[in-house]
Amino acid sequence: MSAPSVPVIAQTAGRGAARAAARKRGGPQGSDRRPGWVTYVILGLAIVASILPLYYAFLLASSTSQYIAQNPIPSLIPQGHFFENVSRVLNSDIKFWQAVGNSVIVAVVTSLSVVLFSTLAGFSFSKLRFRGRNGLLVFVIATTAVPTQLGIVPLFIVMSELGWTGKLIAVIVPGLVTAFGVFWMTQYLESALPYELIEAARVDGASMIRTFWHVALPAARPAAFMLGLFTFVGSWTSFFWPFIVLGSSNPTLPVAVQLLQATYFKDMALIMAGVTVSVIPLIILFFVAGRQLVAGIMQGAVKG
Repeated sequence: MSAPSVPVIAQTAGRGAARAAARKRGGPQGSDRRPGWVTYVILGLAIVASILPLYYAFLLASSTSQYIAQNPIPSLIPQGHFFENVSRVLNSDIKFWQAVGNSVIVAVVTSLSVVLFSTLAGFSFSKLRFRGRNGLLVFVIATTAVPTQLGIVPLFIVMSELGWTGKLIAVIVPGLVTAFGVFWMTQYLESALPYELIEAARVDGASMIRTFWHVALPAARPAAFMLGLFTFVGSWTSFFWPFIVLGSSNPTLPVAVQLLQATYFKDMALIMAGVTVSVIPLIILFFVAGRQLVAGIMQGAVKG
């Protein structure tokens, strides 16, 4: 016997029961309904709040130092000096193009290594059974509670003993894997990768490494893409450790932008032009990878 329709439920049990039945069936009152105007207003305000700081930096970058000194709150219309200020940044003494190359190398290498090692560790923690697994995972997660600043001094001593100070390897090696990446991939693979697929691969004669490469890694692709994207952004914008271990001789892009500040005078137009230029690659990256990012978020939500 088929279940009664929503109108029948409304007549017999009231509107509340009818709405509950509609949500259960995925009707107009369920998850398929379109968001209201309040949702769009909130999203619009969030977008404006996100774009406003970047646009403010662009307004300062398109102005002159004299105009900024006379008008702390600039006009909403750009002043037309942006490309002139960008040219000053590119022709300055901060090794801008070297800094861009260093940032690309560091961000790409750390992103790929974090994705690979975190996925490998996540596969081990979520699908393999070995002694001390839970305790080791708790220890890895607990390291995220230690502030980064506490490890700077011993880390710098190690890099100095190895002779890596001033070299990109001193920035790359500490970021090859992260505790957050291990936790992220462990949680995702726990629910996204069935044991049946692993057992089938093992029955077919695949080694554990081959099972990881051909079964676990494709299943972890949405979460791995998001982890790689966030790791790239974090490496691109990292300032504290590269500033300490690299200095001005071999800077990354955030360090180079900081070097635009003079000792007694700060040219805000020049500094903001450097900040805007350093953010442009990230904006392009998010535009290119936006669809994959949303797909990864949605698929991860469904898997979880």
